[in-house]
Amino acid sequence: MFRWLSGEPVSPGWPATLGPLGTKAGAVTIRPVKLRDAKDWSELRIRNQNSLMPWEPTGVGSWASRHQVSSWPPLFAVLKSEAKRGTLLPFVIELDGIYIGQLTVGNIQRGAVRTAWIGYWIDAGHAGQGITTAAVALGVDHCFGPVGLHRLDATVQPDNVASQAVLSKIGFRREGLLERYMDVNKRWRDHFLYALTAEEITGSATETLVRSGRAAFL
Repeated sequence: MFRWLSGEPVSPGWPATLGPLGTKAGAVTIRPVKLRDAKDWSELRIRNQNSLMPWEPTGVGSWASRHQVSSWPPLFAVLKSEAKRGTLLPFVIELDGIYIGQLTVGNIQRGAVRTAWIGYWIDAGHAGQGITTAAVALGVDHCFGPVGLHRLDATVQPDNVASQAVLSKIGFRREGLLERYMDVNKRWRDHFLYALTAEEITGSATETLVRSGRAAFL
């Protein structure tokens, strides 16, 4: 499961910087989270409270207190540790080199299933420009390539039409409804389950976007 470098375990496909992929908004890249992301992460999360809170798991304490600059170092330490163990791939989404969101691949399982879930969020001011779709496509190709996975799952609330559109453009299919699946914003919420397997992609996810005119190789 691991290769070894300088005495530390490094999981397949990690760390890695992916892209760029061109969109009408600019060049989209995803790269590993960094300790110095604290200020950007805090500002984005606090500014986007209204657009993110309806879709994210209920947390302890107020949104502002959970997203102070001081909250990032311990969170980063957990993300880095899980990435080294090979169970998580935590990425930052950048547009022309600017941090505007995150993409995470989690609960990575090997063996006979080789599966994980994929999740993402983006600054509301950059929504609707194809950036998230490009970032997810980059993540999908990485997971089905160097990471060596066979299946990716994504769970989306029925009211989150924008996120469903992102998944559909890449080729994810809806498999069913997970009733009262997750505690979100202090209520148990239903979620659609979307899935994609490696053999369902013709060429690659990024090539699918380029063929449809939604992105361009740079």
